[in-house]
Amino acid sequence: MSDFLKLVGEQLRIIRVSKGLSQEEVAERTGKLGFSKGRISNIEHGQSNITLSTLETLIKALDIAPEEVFNFQKLSGVTDIEEKNLVLDIHRSVLRERNLDEVKYVVRITKDFLDTIDSQSKKNSSNNQ
Repeated sequence: MSDFLKLVGEQLRIIRVSKGLSQEEVAERTGKLGFSKGRISNIEHGQSNITLSTLETLIKALDIAPEEVFNFQKLSGVTDIEEKNLVLDIHRSVLRERNLDEVKYVVRITKDFLDTIDSQSKKNSSNNQ
């Protein structure tokens, strides 16, 4: 399956665990659709190509806002280049919805932030020598 499905699945798993819910409990919360524990597991492992309707059911079962599913900042180990590109693509699509001045502002703030990090790294590096 795709990296995107794996990211969404992992995010759903993190949310479920943070709420102290088991896969069985989430399955029970899916109501009349009656997802099985196995279906929840397949989704969390990115092994199931889910529909938007299925995603909506899971969002309701987890009692979360839709945007929480796509907040990938909590995922650890997102260092693989394909996953990094996916996260960048997601941010790019979010920025496309904004006006030009807002996009320029985000780019400027991001550059300033990264410049600050780089200068601190250089400072720490020179202090350690």
